[in-house]
Amino acid sequence: MKRRTVIGNLLGGLFAGLGNKAVHGSQPSLKAGEIPMRTFGKTGVKLTVIGLASGRFQLTSSDKDAITLTRRAVELGINYFDTAHSYWNGHSEEIYGKALPEFRKQVFITTKSNKRTRKEAEEELHLSLKRLGTDYVDLWQVHEIGNKEEVERVFAPGGAIEAFEAAKRAGKCRFIGFTGHRDPEVHLEMLKRYDKWDTILMPLHIADPLYLSFEKLVLPVAVERGMGIQGMKNFGNAKLLQSFSAKECLTYVLSLPIHCTAIGCTSTGQLEDDVRIAQNFKSIGADQMTALNKRAERIKGPLLEDWKKNIETRASLRDHPEYDGG
Repeated sequence: MKRRTVIGNLLGGLFAGLGNKAVHGSQPSLKAGEIPMRTFGKTGVKLTVIGLASGRFQLTSSDKDAITLTRRAVELGINYFDTAHSYWNGHSEEIYGKALPEFRKQVFITTKSNKRTRKEAEEELHLSLKRLGTDYVDLWQVHEIGNKEEVERVFAPGGAIEAFEAAKRAGKCRFIGFTGHRDPEVHLEMLKRYDKWDTILMPLHIADPLYLSFEKLVLPVAVERGMGIQGMKNFGNAKLLQSFSAKECLTYVLSLPIHCTAIGCTSTGQLEDDVRIAQNFKSIGADQMTALNKRAERIKGPLLEDWKKNIETRASLRDHPEYDGG
């Protein structure tokens, strides 16, 4: 997955990393299996509230480190593993294919396709299964829906939805869903056009309610439908860590009516810190969540959430390129 290099990301990650190192020595040993689990909507599957997302595996030092990170997640009790056909040009799927097959019956694997026609999506799924070393995925998702034109392509004759329905009938995936991060109105259109989605994935974090909010517009609909709800962008691609602690960020997201959230890690230290937070999670109330939202007022908007469409300026795409990650 390609990600723009942002000074804020670097500083946030650096300071967060320094803070983590400072406390590791005083932390108790991690115990596996103590991560809370929630039933993943109408799928009935129980998932750990945090899952490992492979979108940043290219930032690890080596394939060996990425495999070690994945296996450490399994060891700690995580059972939700997120990837996509496009991440690291397919290599993230290959890492899971090396790390997860021996644990296949105890893990929930999801991958994604950003192709909009049946033929192209089916071709991607075939290759994804080969890379992952499995004959099925637990969840296959229409990836990165960004505008209503793409919605039309998905549901046109010969569109990708045909591939997803066929794959589910054939047992190549257990469940189907969709993802996106650009525009909550597009998520709503996907929900309007099709009532058989099992799951949904959307950006949810402390600053989201302040600008083109998925939490306000999309989350209530997903809850009403009983969908399996996944979060992402918990830390705002690290930029929120300049203003909030990792604990505040994760506690906020997990206090929403979601079932799990995907976390991109590049080291076992980051993973273990996130697991500790999840193991000690206590839900916060509406007043506390609002207080966190208010603290985000000064950083809200498209400069923070550069994955969302920009409705505050007409600056050219050349000057403000849109986020192109997962």
